[in-house]
Amino acid sequence: MAIQIRVTGPDGDQDLASLHAWLLEDPDIRLHARMSLVPAQAGPSDMGTAFEVIQLVVDSGFQAVSLALAYATWRATRPGHPRVMIERDDTRITLDSADQDAVETIVRALS
Repeated sequence: MAIQIRVTGPDGDQDLASLHAWLLEDPDIRLHARMSLVPAQAGPSDMGTAFEVIQLVVDSGFQAVSLALAYATWRATRPGHPRVMIERDDTRITLDSADQDAVETIVRALS
């Protein structure tokens, strides 16, 4: 299964790099996912190149709750309010917070 994560906002590139580094430090995610930064596919109305996205290719031992908790912990460290979009197949969620509802939304979307 492949999961893509985008971060938008005034500091989107820096926040994406920060989240990528944060996820690389999580032992559960490192164990069950190959992670990379890849160029986002530009839409028809986009001009120039699109920002990068975090791509996780996960194995059968992957737990969505690990990603949700890592996201919530990372989000709590951010001074701004970046918007995070997580996609898997045809499912896309947009997160603006790190509260319990956000954690549950991630788990439901990826389970």
